[in-house]
Amino acid sequence: MKNILFRLYLAVMKFLARWRKEDPNTYVILNGAGRSGSNGYLFYKYLRREHPEVTAYLIEPWPSSHLPWSDWQKIGRAKYVLTTHQPFKVRKSQVNLALWHGIPLKRMGTMANNTQRRDNQRNEKLWHKTADLVTSSSELYESLMSACMGIEGPRYVQLGFPRIDSLLKSPYKKSQLLADFFSCQDPEAQVGIYVPTFRYELEEPEVMERIKEGNFFAFSDFDLAALDQALAARKQYLLVKLHPWEMKLFSDFHLEAKHVAFLNNSDLLAKKLDLYEILGATDFLMTDFSSIYFDYLHLDKPLIFITNYLAQYEKTRGFLLGPYEKIVPGPCVASQADLVKQLGEKDGYGLERKKWLELSDQADHGQACQTIFDYLSGV
Repeated sequence: MKNILFRLYLAVMKFLARWRKEDPNTYVILNGAGRSGSNGYLFYKYLRREHPEVTAYLIEPWPSSHLPWSDWQKIGRAKYVLTTHQPFKVRKSQVNLALWHGIPLKRMGTMANNTQRRDNQRNEKLWHKTADLVTSSSELYESLMSACMGIEGPRYVQLGFPRIDSLLKSPYKKSQLLADFFSCQDPEAQVGIYVPTFRYELEEPEVMERIKEGNFFAFSDFDLAALDQALAARKQYLLVKLHPWEMKLFSDFHLEAKHVAFLNNSDLLAKKLDLYEILGATDFLMTDFSSIYFDYLHLDKPLIFITNYLAQYEKTRGFLLGPYEKIVPGPCVASQADLVKQLGEKDGYGLERKKWLELSDQADHGQACQTIFDYLSGV
């Protein structure tokens, strides 16, 4: 019922907004990706910084039933509507560029194990009707996206992704990161970051209970004090960036560790930064099934994959590529004991990272924002 009412709300507001006079120099970014590698937010920052001659509006969170009428007026004025999730525009003459928010690894849409056919058909129709352009990085990306969303091939343009610009040209230095989160000034220190995917959809109460208790890895042998000691022995520090929904579980949790710290959305908002503007300052990445690792390949730095609930995820949602252990360019660990051992190992996956970077991205060289702007200027 809520979905029906929300679709009705969108239809009414689209009808009202389309009567606004369209301005050929106005861009509106509908951002549903927060500050976690948001192509929309980072392109908005680029427009404000490099192209003051155009008008750029950032509308977030999107979609929302609580937008003021002034935001709908901005959407109605725009010639260019850029989206991070589902495509959207209020009239045919507008140009919708779908930026999306990651190279898909997990199944979604038509390919997912946990979606309904009726919803998938509605979604495919929306992409067919609304998405004028879909920015891409490679043929692999296009194949994965089309398998899930039914996007037609001619809609893709290999312009790259704004988040890669920020990853390669990070304004945030490691010395700053160490000082802000660990009160440390050791030039020999290494900083890793752990960015898991959204785990609530696993529908595994035991996993969520472990996270709620402070076990952010959901390891059966989790021991924060022992992890802290292991990191200290190697002069390593670990930032933990959980999904915002999971961070709500930690409202009363105090992390008693000198070498582990949480990176919250509030930190990013306060600094007016996106995660990717910090990500480039780290030395290694740990994740489970997040597509963030495809982007991290640009840095050619070590990756570690957490697989203690791999079987559950394969059953609940599934993957677009596999077997999982064969397609990830880094070691897989399923326990804290394995992880601690791996932290001391020498990296030997350089060739694998290079291979997967060549497959997943032929478009990004740190100039995606400019490339996208120039392309849209000629549409």
